[in-house]
Amino acid sequence: MKESKLYIKYRVGGEVFVEDLYQTTHYYLETVAGSDSLVVRLIPRTELELIDFELRYNKDYGTDVRFFANGYQAWTTSKEYASDQKIPSYFKLADISEASRKLISISGDYLFNPPANKPGIFSSYTYCYIRHENEFQLYGSRSERTGFTIFKTDMKAGTFTIKKDVEGLKVNAPVVLLDVVTFTGSYDEVFDAYFGLLDLPAPRIDHLSGYTSWYNYFQKIDESIILRDLEGLTRVKQSANIFQIDDGYETFVGDWLDPSPKFPRGMKYVADRIHEKGLLAGIWLAPFNAQKVSRIANEHPEWLITDNQTGKPLLGCAGWGGAYTLDIYNAEARAYIKNVFDVVLNDWGYDMVKLDFLYSQCMQPRYGKSRGMIMCEAMEFLRECVGDKLILGCGVPLGAAFGYVDACRISCDVDLVYRGKYYNKLRINHEIPSAQNAINNTVFRRHLNGRAFLNDPDVFFLRNYNLKFSEEQKLLLAKINHLFGSVLFVSDDVGRYGEKELELVCKTFKKSNAIILSVDLEDNDYFVIRYLEDGEKKELVFNLKTGTK
Repeated sequence: MKESKLYIKYRVGGEVFVEDLYQTTHYYLETVAGSDSLVVRLIPRTELELIDFELRYNKDYGTDVRFFANGYQAWTTSKEYASDQKIPSYFKLADISEASRKLISISGDYLFNPPANKPGIFSSYTYCYIRHENEFQLYGSRSERTGFTIFKTDMKAGTFTIKKDVEGLKVNAPVVLLDVVTFTGSYDEVFDAYFGLLDLPAPRIDHLSGYTSWYNYFQKIDESIILRDLEGLTRVKQSANIFQIDDGYETFVGDWLDPSPKFPRGMKYVADRIHEKGLLAGIWLAPFNAQKVSRIANEHPEWLITDNQTGKPLLGCAGWGGAYTLDIYNAEARAYIKNVFDVVLNDWGYDMVKLDFLYSQCMQPRYGKSRGMIMCEAMEFLRECVGDKLILGCGVPLGAAFGYVDACRISCDVDLVYRGKYYNKLRINHEIPSAQNAINNTVFRRHLNGRAFLNDPDVFFLRNYNLKFSEEQKLLLAKINHLFGSVLFVSDDVGRYGEKELELVCKTFKKSNAIILSVDLEDNDYFVIRYLEDGEKKELVFNLKTGTK
């Protein structure tokens, strides 16, 4: 690959420079370009603080092409787009103030890589592909260590840009800025080639099915509810292998080890009861976060990441009345997080941790590190803490999670209302809970399943209470999760199931043998999925907006 134009922006001694040259008095660049790869190495002549780096190409996209845009993190909308479509910007009323803009933007990339909101202009993180009929051209980064790799296309103008989010990265020694490969072939051929080249470790398990507490009770769980639903799951014990406790067992987010009156006999007691049923015990943590009212945030404000602009604690999550983020580069905070994992995994005995809101660690550059570098180092730290036990990642930029998690959410949260609540219509951001968006991502990120990790498409529902899904919508969500996912959870009390629901949940929990032949999204509403299942050719056609066939 040969670039048409170089763009680099950096700071030396407080002065900002913008260059399009491979060599200046401050640096020189070495490039190694092959027919299917490109490596760019930066050799500084003095310490540089990088701000931006791009290679811009001219590209003829031809007609009737689709661009797959992989969203910023696990929850972010990810799909194929045609040249006349666009990725809309965030909720415009957020611009009424700096505070509201930051609040809306917490979980996404809106402040450092905002959507263009124009037809044919798209961004994709870590990898992307351009599809013409059944031929796919994939571009992928081999490393996000120096910064997130963003592939940007302007299909109308005929340009293709490879951008490195290197803002804040200080360089005083040679560093590989860019390491990109490209493959052309069928869908499976290009993804097999890309992930084969990454040579990631295999997940420690090949299938998870069972229960998670979140979508029936949210934080309103206690020991009696959990033990009751555990007993209910034994009705399908031949099909389930895990029982996971979600948010709500802790006193406050961040105070994970403080005794909770809701679990008077403690979390070890619950893990032991789960193991007695022959199931893996899973538990939810937001390991980097501390609720504003938590003991840990108030006793140790020096452990918190501070906003680069205001110097105040940086809000990492909008939930729970707001939560701050523990800084993994603070030695005491790091030791605290390590101890939490030691207790949860070794003293309590949990087998899997679901780790959520991980993006909060890399919301802004700091300590001479870019966002991507921080996220990669954070994932490395988490794997060090967890050892050989299972990690289910959530709310994390996916490229940084490659090789560190056994399973990962690849969609936003589903909702108890299929069509979503009022905020879905407002398009507040691209991470907002939505069954439609979850289904969309489950289909379009199917290539990650078994190659990068086990795909977690979030839960499906079969219950007929505390839910606003039609029967057809429930069956559609279950079918999509079964076809494309390897982490299959319900939040229902299986003890209340009738015979019909018991048969359906066992069928859905079973590991799929389907081979996906093709996927098309027509008119932005109708999915047409062709596949082989049990040796038979089948077709699934449905309207994404309505959840009906």
